[in-house]
Amino acid sequence: MKKYTSQQIRNVALISHGGAGKTSLTEALLYSSGAINRLGSVEQGNTTTDYDPDEIKRQVTISTSLAPVEWKDTKINLLDTPGYFDFMGDVIGSLRIADAALVVVCGVSGVEVGTEKVWGYADEYQLPRLVFVNKLNRENANFEKTLEQLRQHFGTSVAPLQLPIGKESDFRGVVDLLKKKAIIYEDKTGLKFKEEEIPAELVEAAEEARETLMESVAESEDELLMKYLDGKPLTDEEIARGLRQGVMEGKIVPVLCGAATANYGIQPLLDLMVEAFPSPLDRKEFEASLPGKEETKTYPIDPDGPLAALVFKTLADPYVGRVNFFKVYSGKLKADSQVLNPNKEKNERIGNLFFMRGKNQIQVDEIPAGDIGSVTKLSVTTSGDTLCEKSSPMVLPGIDFPKPVISFAVRPKNKGDEEKVGTGLSRFLEEDPTFRLERNTETKESIISGLGDTHLEVIIEKLAKKFGVEVELSTPKVPYKETIKGSSNKEGKYKKQSGGRGQYGHVFLEIKPLERGEGFVFEDKIVGGVVPRQYIPAVEKGVVEAMEHGVLAGYPVVDVKVTLYDGSYHTVDSSEIAFKIAAAMAFRGAMEQAQPVLLEPIMNVEVTVPSNYMGDVMGDLNSRRGRILGMVPGEGNQTVKAQVPMAEMFKYSIDLRSMTQGRGSFTSTFSHYEEVPPHISEQIIAEAKKAREEE
Repeated sequence: MKKYTSQQIRNVALISHGGAGKTSLTEALLYSSGAINRLGSVEQGNTTTDYDPDEIKRQVTISTSLAPVEWKDTKINLLDTPGYFDFMGDVIGSLRIADAALVVVCGVSGVEVGTEKVWGYADEYQLPRLVFVNKLNRENANFEKTLEQLRQHFGTSVAPLQLPIGKESDFRGVVDLLKKKAIIYEDKTGLKFKEEEIPAELVEAAEEARETLMESVAESEDELLMKYLDGKPLTDEEIARGLRQGVMEGKIVPVLCGAATANYGIQPLLDLMVEAFPSPLDRKEFEASLPGKEETKTYPIDPDGPLAALVFKTLADPYVGRVNFFKVYSGKLKADSQVLNPNKEKNERIGNLFFMRGKNQIQVDEIPAGDIGSVTKLSVTTSGDTLCEKSSPMVLPGIDFPKPVISFAVRPKNKGDEEKVGTGLSRFLEEDPTFRLERNTETKESIISGLGDTHLEVIIEKLAKKFGVEVELSTPKVPYKETIKGSSNKEGKYKKQSGGRGQYGHVFLEIKPLERGEGFVFEDKIVGGVVPRQYIPAVEKGVVEAMEHGVLAGYPVVDVKVTLYDGSYHTVDSSEIAFKIAAAMAFRGAMEQAQPVLLEPIMNVEVTVPSNYMGDVMGDLNSRRGRILGMVPGEGNQTVKAQVPMAEMFKYSIDLRSMTQGRGSFTSTFSHYEEVPPHISEQIIAEAKKAREEE
């Protein structure tokens, strides 16, 4: 691959609802540009960008792949992103560093939930975009209906640049509205085509669509608008300039059409990406902060400036090690150099640098500003980190990855594999910022969390393939706790005589409830030395150990004040262990008499949904024993704030997705503990008793 300047680069993220054909389109773009000599297919599992065994098996993109193509003296870095919600972390990472977005829409299904979501993400990053209506060679494909949906959802800035010629299996070309020509494909490769006059039956529709497009193009620049309003025709050069300006400012979203699997409509798409999409230099500047400082300042995107690169994706390979994908914003990243990672305050040695095309590496000496590359074997760098020069330290804004929404407890199928499971899952933490692994000390479970059940299934399958260890997933245990509602006094006496020195410990304890969240308080009210000073710590220790397992269901006890107010001792037989046992006996006895109750964790939940789903969502939260705290209106959406027991939230992400057709999202954070209702408490106590008996 030849060297390209920053001006000759286009960084384009392909985004869509799952199944719209991004990977097939990427393959067609690679094939039409000559980067590959054979058109692979998702069904056959031989595409350039879906090379992972899990992607081939499921026939869906799981991880963003990079695929640079060369077209008309320009390098286009295509980022083939996932379309399914479970893998949105990769989409957001890619959009963070892209300079433009190519929105792929299925000509059969039209605008779908995922289309709306990714469009919203592209809005957040203020990315210029164009739309490619795909699969027009399929049965029931309808370009006009899809275009109407696009304009309804995303506004009148959406303007067709092409019209299809023929429908479904008869789809054979496109009308180019700018050139006023028909492009007809002549063979099954999609590489041979000819330009002809527009078919008679499409002339009227083409004229009408061209007029709408010309109006949008003219509005991009005052000079062009005046000329257009005066009835003077715009030159080809003016149209190209106005179109580019309109796309860059988001005033025009051109719509092209084709069929990726047939390789139809691909060359005009490549042309438009070169002509209308911005180069990295067109974005002019970027924001960064000094290490340890919050305030940001702007820096020019300068190929000759100080190095600034952002890592947006990390792969953990058990053989190669860590592979970091990055975009250079300023300067050049050179092979065999030393750089600073200011996020980790560590120096990193850069070894070999690569351009990646799917899984294939193209080794290079340096990567200039605006370009995307990869490097292996960095020691501490992960997604969201900056790489810069030690002499000019700066920190680029990181990536705001979505938070996990579903959790499972994980345990190895084979005993003794615990360490292998921990090691393997830790590697996935490096490459996937939306994945979490934690050890719950209260329930003694390892918990994995992610963006959906498919997300976690894929990780478990990778764990088996890459690290040779199989695990089982289950619903996590709820970390219930126990407390008391009343007060109680109890004597505890431990006396043992078996020849020689015996054991003797004797205490009187009083227990009282504390306010929720106050934990544990121990008070010593011994007077007159009835319990010697040296044994009082043992009494407290005995109580603390007894509190680890409550009397109802064996859960930890909290929010209790324990007072030691009396007791007795034996000058020979008393010992720390005896007083510890006596204290535990007294505490358990006192707790049984002090109205013990179960407590459950309550979560603060915020659910954001379109307004028409509000009734269903609120009804569902009520059915989960939730308390609605209020509603906050937003743009087209509303956010419901509620408090819901943790026990009711484990599968909520699946249910919310189903209830709102994927349009809903939520966050959940721990709030406090509350008493479990009696009828549910009885079930929990019965289940705990049964589990103890089975052990």
